[in-house]
Amino acid sequence: MSSFADFALKDSLLATLASLGFDTPSPIQAEAIPLLKDFDRDFIGLAPTGTGKTAAFALPLLNNLDPKTKGLQALILCPTRELALQVATQVNKLGEGLGLRAAAIYGGAGYADQLRALRSGVPIIVGTPGRLLDHLRGGNLRLDALKALVLDEADEMISMGFQEDIETILDAIPEGQSRLWLFSATMSPEIRRIADHYLHEPARVELTQKNKVPGQLEQLYFVTREFNKPEVLGKLIEDALDFYGLIFCQTKVQVTELTQRLVDAGYKVDCLHGDKTQEARERTLRSFRERKLQILVCTDVAARGIDVQDITHVVNFSLPRETENYVHRVGRTARNGKTGIAMSLVSPAQRALVGRIEKRMGVRMKEGVIPSTRILKEKKLAQLFLKFQSAETHPEGMERVSAVWGEAIKDMTREEIAARLLALISPELLRPTPVAPPEEARPAIGKPKKKFARPGEAPAGPRSSPWRRRDDGGARDGWSERPARPRSGQGGEERPLRARHDEGGERPQRRFEGEERPRRPGVWNANREFKKPAGGPRREFRTEGEGPRRLKGPKPEGPTKRGSGMNLREESQLRRKFPRRGADS
Repeated sequence: MSSFADFALKDSLLATLASLGFDTPSPIQAEAIPLLKDFDRDFIGLAPTGTGKTAAFALPLLNNLDPKTKGLQALILCPTRELALQVATQVNKLGEGLGLRAAAIYGGAGYADQLRALRSGVPIIVGTPGRLLDHLRGGNLRLDALKALVLDEADEMISMGFQEDIETILDAIPEGQSRLWLFSATMSPEIRRIADHYLHEPARVELTQKNKVPGQLEQLYFVTREFNKPEVLGKLIEDALDFYGLIFCQTKVQVTELTQRLVDAGYKVDCLHGDKTQEARERTLRSFRERKLQILVCTDVAARGIDVQDITHVVNFSLPRETENYVHRVGRTARNGKTGIAMSLVSPAQRALVGRIEKRMGVRMKEGVIPSTRILKEKKLAQLFLKFQSAETHPEGMERVSAVWGEAIKDMTREEIAARLLALISPELLRPTPVAPPEEARPAIGKPKKKFARPGEAPAGPRSSPWRRRDDGGARDGWSERPARPRSGQGGEERPLRARHDEGGERPQRRFEGEERPRRPGVWNANREFKKPAGGPRREFRTEGEGPRRLKGPKPEGPTKRGSGMNLREESQLRRKFPRRGADS
């Protein structure tokens, strides 16, 4: 199909499409609309984000719903609040000429407006599974006259934990009454299980791998260390002519920290993550759509709900863990036939993810070169020069300048005047670019190499050492520092290791001259000469054959120890004769 007129839609719907500037259908629209416009079958559509899935199911719905019938006729489930608001806004724009409108129902908002919309009999409801289930259990949402149920971004709803809520809503629909249309970027086992259980002989449309990403999208990746990513990101933003885009991070903490760094750098930036209230999220998206913000830093959850036209850049501050999330991220740019750039900051440990993404999408990513500071300055100077050339001449301003500054700039050259004005406008352009120090000035890493004398050169002098004798005669506590010993082959006399600066240079006297050193307890004193105790040995041993060994002197009273020559009987008799005395006796 080359145009929407080939689909045989209602005239008012075609007029609305023409007024909105939609002339040529996208690939998913060209294949899905002919199958869905008759409302006679279930459907499965597999296409990535940003390929026009909203119009692919919204146009058949609007073409078949009756604006005179009061009550809910179509229900659209979305994973996030932002996506629900986006789909509701798009449906209201397309159905303006038909008198059909849609209401958005999602968590984080008040119940009063939502109950009012449900009781008024709005024909189309767009909402998140959690809040719709609350209204269903409360009896506010009735599905008796439902004609079509659409699951938009079904894979994302499953990954966010809405599978049980989706199945509860599907079980509440009378069997065979409504048509079920499922749109997803991937076909996971959970989605296949839902399709097999609830869809009856569905028609299926799946985009090929070549159509996963628009052909006008340029994909680049830059290899850098993790701690260098904020600096590299700033250079890439400065290198882009008109940066208006999204920056995706893995965690909310990373989003908050990066947003603060960009704000401190002077960029118009805000963040979008799950911890912000619904009012703050809507206010941030409104400011971004109105171009009051230049950059929006967000998480993967927000990627499904951002529908902003003319986004020029998408930056992956960190690559997603799943390759499908990469497709959803980069699908925010290069829409409606326009060009876009997707840049990814990759650490050396994540290079394998690049190959996995290339294999999954069937495209080749190009490795980019990080611009240097000098190149960025030259580029900015060139941009200022173009603005200077295109600026208009103001006669009144020339008169004021000649009256106030005429005397001051009279002796200045044109180059000096331009340089001074440039310093006032952009002082960072005139700051000297830091240059890496030469090899001699760089600090040595590790142990220095030993230098040998070349042929014909004098041998090197003694090595510098912190123990060398000072030349200025300075002393510390009366003692000089340790002198360096002369090397072998250099000559010179051996100098003592320690020398005094005072006259004479004599060796200091010992503290214990002529007397013994004090002995520490328990330490053998090597300075004392061993002296033989007076009186000879204490024990006298008899020669062999003279009987048992006995101590010299009178025989002790009382029993002797075992082994003294007595038998057990004699020993027991002695014990009875001489009993052991107590301690008190």
